[in-house]
Amino acid sequence: MPRTTTLECPGCPSLRALTFDILGLIKVIEAKEVPKVVERWGEPDASRCVLATSILDRQFDPLLGVARRNGLIEVLSPVNGDVRASISNQNQSDKVSEDNSVIGLHLFRKERLDSSSRSCTLLTCTIKGQASMKCVKMSKSLEDSGVEGTQTAWNVSGSGSILCSKVDADENYALFGGKGVEVNIWDLNQCAKIWTAKSPPKNSLGIFTPTWFTSATFLCKDDHRKFVAGTNSHQVRLYDISAQRRPVVSFDFRETPIKAVAEDVDGHTIYIGNGSGDLASIDIRTGKLLGSFLGKCSGSIRSIVRHPELPVIASCGLDSYLRIWDVKSRQLLSAVFLKQHLSSVVFDTKFSAREAQVPPQQQETDETLQMEEEEGMPVKRKKSSKEHSGSMKVKTKKRSKRSKEDISDAA
Repeated sequence: MPRTTTLECPGCPSLRALTFDILGLIKVIEAKEVPKVVERWGEPDASRCVLATSILDRQFDPLLGVARRNGLIEVLSPVNGDVRASISNQNQSDKVSEDNSVIGLHLFRKERLDSSSRSCTLLTCTIKGQASMKCVKMSKSLEDSGVEGTQTAWNVSGSGSILCSKVDADENYALFGGKGVEVNIWDLNQCAKIWTAKSPPKNSLGIFTPTWFTSATFLCKDDHRKFVAGTNSHQVRLYDISAQRRPVVSFDFRETPIKAVAEDVDGHTIYIGNGSGDLASIDIRTGKLLGSFLGKCSGSIRSIVRHPELPVIASCGLDSYLRIWDVKSRQLLSAVFLKQHLSSVVFDTKFSAREAQVPPQQQETDETLQMEEEEGMPVKRKKSSKEHSGSMKVKTKKRSKRSKEDISDAA
């Protein structure tokens, strides 16, 4: 059974999170003061390792996209784990190789590519920079699911390896970066590159820092021009495409590569995690360290996600723990041990609204049960009263017999 540890804190708020690991398992964690594993989807298989995830978080018909190591891309329901569609990202002539596995995945909220109501549009990007936008048809049987219509494909890098990708909140622009690839911004409506970063100059010793981006995210939901990127040389950089091609703000964080970057809802605070398990919040406007999160992680942090409504963040990594943190006090609220190395975590923020909606049939059955209980209660009381009265009559009869015997003896 998974081990759960809690600290002396007000308690973890009610939330629902989904974790993904290197054996392809999807585990559902629900928290009501104490997080617990309530469901596990899939069977352990190293070839089905989860490489990239994306959730379409909405109250009605939510979707979850998962890219696996064997080249399959699955669209699931985050409510019950049913697979709605499954396609292969590899051509029939190509062999599945880890050198060209999917590194980025995004499910679009709005319809693209003339998609129908029973389909979804997703964007994928491989390590070699092969980006594609396709419409996936969803059906009851997986055999009928597949790519619907034509797909748009282009190359985002001439050389090097793509290691990070991100789509902005309006879903009009996407950024890509990696080892030997400077961060570049693409217009998804025209599939054209609109901006490319420029590497920083040499330092005072004349040493040039090689290009190696490991994570990136857009800073604000309303503005795609500002984004934050983390590098393998433990640097955090803020870019503004409207100002210049080089970083506006750049600073070092500890001594290990930056592995995860997440933005806050305020638009200027970021959360970063590195390969040694350090997690901190930083005001990117000045590069000032706001504070480190209390409690040392024993492994590399691979994913950080901020809850859009609650003041908490979740982190996971190679130490197999899912940790819930408070963003204000930076204290650890709870941690769940999940046995396998974790690669990603997402929040399902609409689960409480779905639980509040009770089907009308269930409401009718509940009402009938209540009526039966209410009708049955006085019947039980009557029976008990009859039994009690019967016992009283027996007692009075016995007393009357004894009194008659006493009178006869006295006479």
